[in-house]
Amino acid sequence: MKIGTYQLNSQVMLAPMAGITDQPFRQLCCQLGAGLAVSEMLSSNPKVWNTEKSKLRMLHGDAAGIRSVQIAGSCPDELAFAAKVNADNGAQIIDINMGCPAKKVNKKLAGSALLREPAQVERIVQSVVNAVDIPVTLKIRTGWCEDTRNGIEIAKIAENSGIASLAVHGRTRNDFYKGNAEYDTIKAIKLAISIPVVANGDITSPEKALQVLDHTGADAIMVGRGAQGRPWIFREINYFLATGNKMSAPELSEVRSIVLAHVMELHQFYGDFKGVMIARKHVSWYVQNLVETLDGFSTAFTIDQGKAFRAIFNSLTSTDEQLVTLDKFFDDFTTGSY
Repeated sequence: MKIGTYQLNSQVMLAPMAGITDQPFRQLCCQLGAGLAVSEMLSSNPKVWNTEKSKLRMLHGDAAGIRSVQIAGSCPDELAFAAKVNADNGAQIIDINMGCPAKKVNKKLAGSALLREPAQVERIVQSVVNAVDIPVTLKIRTGWCEDTRNGIEIAKIAENSGIASLAVHGRTRNDFYKGNAEYDTIKAIKLAISIPVVANGDITSPEKALQVLDHTGADAIMVGRGAQGRPWIFREINYFLATGNKMSAPELSEVRSIVLAHVMELHQFYGDFKGVMIARKHVSWYVQNLVETLDGFSTAFTIDQGKAFRAIFNSLTSTDEQLVTLDKFFDDFTTGSY
């Protein structure tokens, strides 16, 4: 799959997730097989760009892989300006968020709230496309609610306005993340337009990835929550799509190396205090994944023990404590003495 002039080396992407797909996690997922890793959402309002959070989200020069930066807002001029600033800072693709279901975003007529305003969608995408010389992509949901599923209409507007690729989450805004994603609308969108379409929603295994690709005819898939605590899912999907066979689970020694390197990178990227705080949720996901995939390892580890370790880890307040505790956890996990 190509986005503009950029050739992806995999048809499996990391979905943008606020507070999760920061630079360290994007780099890790690209190293483990993601063909594209889209940044967490950045507000188009320049008044908030001086915050520490926004400054970190606007660092693009050292990012791994193709640098795709997601922007969110409701004002066409602000979004166009944000696109240009991020392009000047090293972004290679600009992605517009019209899929976020959060109330605090929607009440500003941003995210998926824009799906109710097709005319505003057109103004926004045209403004952003005209503002930069790099490809612009769009991420949407299938509609605002079940009775107003207008994904095809929005997709045609996107194509006619110069959008290079369209990602579709198989839920409406009112679904939030409840229930199961549906893929019939994504299939209909793919048949209705000629630009690349990326299917997103509930893709948590190689088998599901193939099923979604076959059903929708999409050019690629996007994995979000399925990568939390399991960033190697990208290479597993790549291998399954290429061979039809399942890749062996990673050795515990490799999982250990991945987790420790990820936590150290978070400490370095955010600094001691914030790095410690953000590492907690990632380690929680890693530990939960280990509990759920015990058949791949030769040790007994219960759900209650996983909860107990996460409680201990979440009480730690220094980088050294986190690294020492993780080392001991993997030692005990390996020997079955936890």
